[in-house]
Amino acid sequence: MTGMRGFWGALPTEGRWLLSTVAIQTLGRGLTLPFTIIYLHEVRGFDLGLSGALMSLIAVVGLIVTGPGGTLIDRFGARAVLLTGLTAMIAGCTLLAFATHPAVAAVALVLIGVNFGVSWPGFNALIAAVVDGDLRLQYFGVNFALVNLGIGVGGIIGGFYIDVDSPETFTAIFLIDAISCLVPVALLLGPLRHVRTQAEPSDDAPTTGGYREILRRPAVVWVTLLTFIAMFIGYGQMEAGFPAYARQVAEVSTRVIGLSFAVNTAVIVLLQFTVLKYITGRRRTRVMWVMALVWACSWLILGAAGLLPDSLAAAIGVLAFMGVFAFGETLLQPTVPAVYNDLASDHNRGRYNAINSAAFQGGAIAGPIAAGLLLDQGLSAVYIGIMVVGCIGIGLLAIALERRIPASANGVREPSAEREPAPEPERADD
Repeated sequence: MTGMRGFWGALPTEGRWLLSTVAIQTLGRGLTLPFTIIYLHEVRGFDLGLSGALMSLIAVVGLIVTGPGGTLIDRFGARAVLLTGLTAMIAGCTLLAFATHPAVAAVALVLIGVNFGVSWPGFNALIAAVVDGDLRLQYFGVNFALVNLGIGVGGIIGGFYIDVDSPETFTAIFLIDAISCLVPVALLLGPLRHVRTQAEPSDDAPTTGGYREILRRPAVVWVTLLTFIAMFIGYGQMEAGFPAYARQVAEVSTRVIGLSFAVNTAVIVLLQFTVLKYITGRRRTRVMWVMALVWACSWLILGAAGLLPDSLAAAIGVLAFMGVFAFGETLLQPTVPAVYNDLASDHNRGRYNAINSAAFQGGAIAGPIAAGLLLDQGLSAVYIGIMVVGCIGIGLLAIALERRIPASANGVREPSAEREPAPEPERADD
């Protein structure tokens, strides 16, 4: 399969529906994601500390509901759970648009957190039900690029449109975020209404496979630990550690930081499909190892930027960090979801994706806390050192995972395919 045309042609109709609307779905989220705390603090007048605590409700609630959400996906199907989550998201965004009291904002953010907790495992289970094999890995990669495109474009539009002196502009973007959720709702009620993610009741395969049983599998434990560390040193730093280091240590302007996020989005959108062509058919654990090396280089670049504060070199270093980091993302995001879904069966796919989501959210919660403590104490060198050591840890975990993961879940398919036809001529001679 070569090029976007070949990939698109190989997709089933349901996969095309899903993929063609991703950027539209995430555009609304991009409008509000970077500006919610500004809205709470500068528009609604909540204290900054309270605003931060309210924002944390999204991640905390998401983490709490992820586990039950995975079980419900396996029992009732991703479609039903996603519709419930999207309904909560629509209600939450609408309520937040008019929230003038912290209690109202808290309820709204809890509802948004419910959707965040079930949407990751739900949509991943839905994708896995539609595509498989190398096509699944490619799909996760292209999907990730489109998500970034939607959020990036939404953030740019929101930055030009909103005005802290005009509260109605913030009301408008939250309502647009709510309206954008109607796109996946329409898909789930229309073209995707027949897609099943749960196993048929008549299947001979066992209906067991709870979280305790899943976590007894060594491959699951190792890939989950790898995911947590990747999120801790990766996405967990994007909203706190990286901006704080760039401002306080490298002493670059907020304009440079904003531009760095645009560089991140551009690199992902431009490189993701090219990267997919090179990693398809290769051992996924080796791809993770390369990703760890790339991320280690990115953190060393940021550390070097901190040695030349308030300079053009520091600004270039910050931008380069985000570009190199984004390249690592194009290696990570197609790989890890594909591993989880190839380890899973139709009976427990929701729970496997919930474990993936929990590891992601756990790292995203712990990362900013650690960054705040280290940088607040002036331990910037220690901070960079921990990030680099974490990257080395990912590489070691990938090596350990390779010894424990089934070949099929590691993207190794050709050898088994070549061996399967061999016995047939022997039986024919008997």
